[in-house]
Amino acid sequence: MTALGFCDVRVSYNGIEAVQGFNDLLHSGEWLCLIGPNGAGKSSVLRAAAGLVPYTGSIAIDQTEIPATSARWRAQHIAYVPQSPLIPHDMNVHDYVLLGRNPYVGHFSSETKQDREVIHGVLERLDLIDFSHRRLGTLSGGELQRLVIARALAQEAPVLLLDEPTSALDIGHQQQALELVDKLRREQGLTVVSAMHDLTLAGMYADRLVLMHQGARVAEGSAKEVLKPNILSEFYGVSARVHHEEDGTVVVIPQRTTTR
Repeated sequence: MTALGFCDVRVSYNGIEAVQGFNDLLHSGEWLCLIGPNGAGKSSVLRAAAGLVPYTGSIAIDQTEIPATSARWRAQHIAYVPQSPLIPHDMNVHDYVLLGRNPYVGHFSSETKQDREVIHGVLERLDLIDFSHRRLGTLSGGELQRLVIARALAQEAPVLLLDEPTSALDIGHQQQALELVDKLRREQGLTVVSAMHDLTLAGMYADRLVLMHQGARVAEGSAKEVLKPNILSEFYGVSARVHHEEDGTVVVIPQRTTTR
């Protein structure tokens, strides 16, 4: 069981506070989605949790403070999918996903049968198995995004951080990737924090939404509680209609503000 806690987390860049006193506690198997307009602080929260930017306050996994751990420990406990990953164009797909197994491979050791099975399973479930020997430089943006998700899942870390994981994916692969994450968190207790701009998808998959604006959390709760026309208008500056499906799905539909 893995709990991820944030206590008064603050992130600043050149003296400007990007995240203001962020607090939350996620339990094993929970999915929290950060939403909000550009520059709201969503990515900064994820980067702080991944140990990539300095912050004040506390971020801990099962009460172990992240800054006090080694890089190897973090890689075994936290998998991170950034918005703009570095892509080694000459590497092939299989070897790139194999990098996700580095935390478990000892010095001067090679991958095991289990490592190969994990890689094959992730590639298969993300519809990438036929790409195993392709060079990364030959892949489309959507294929690369699925590949980065595959590498993160190959880490088998109990905490998964996703920063706009579906922005380059077509609708079919969006569903495929998010369904896989949802299945893993339900079956294996994966704790997920994501940042997403697609509000309908965010509400479909996350247990809770936190709406951020100018570094602060301004609304939180279920999709039904957060995705309301007045809230979206206030913090996104958008005119939108919100439709509630019978299965509980909340669909956000932008509306034109001018007539043809």
